Amino acid sequence: MKTLCFIPLVFLTACSTTPKLKLRPQPPPPATDNSAARSPEIVRAYHFGRYVDPNDNLVMHEKHVVYRVEENTRWNLHPNRTDNAVFQFTPPRDAAFAPAPTNDAILAEVNAQKLATAQIMAQAKDLASALAQFQAALQQTRTNFQEVAVLRASVVLLKKQLDALETTRIQPLPPPSFPTNEPSDSLEP
Repeated sequence: MKTLCFIPLVFLTACSTTPKLKLRPQPPPPATDNSAARSPEIVRAYHFGRYVDPNDNLVMHEKHVVYRVEENTRWNLHPNRTDNAVFQFTPPRDAAFAPAPTNDAILAEVNAQKLATAQIMAQAKDLASALAQFQAALQQTRTNFQEVAVLRASVVLLKKQLDALETTRIQPLPPPSFPTNEPSDSLEP
């Protein structure tokens, strides 16, 4: 029975001790190339000699190096060309340098467009010649109008002169006095 007394004591001592947690360092993950996912940052070093602080002329800086981050890291949005992925990026072709697709429907449409263009060009030539004729006729009309205006002014002037002559003709004219060889009447009784 004495051994039975010791059993609860064994349990009590087992509960009183805390288990020791052993921490083992993890091995570092294998080095992976992250350049496919992110571009690295670019840091440049600038070497300065002695100079006076531009913000405080009572402070002088001794020769030292300044590191500046020129370009931060960013996600690499360009697809990886080495793997055979389903979604590979192909740049769009420039239509000016790509041959046009040809089939009967396209050739028929191109020929119809060429015919329509030829008809439009012929109509444009006809319209240009008609416009030139119209402009010549317009210029001739302008000169005719100016000549008619001058003629009308001269007709009005001639009518005024004719009216003036007719008014003087209606009035009796004094008999013309011609010199004669006869003696004058003033001597008669």
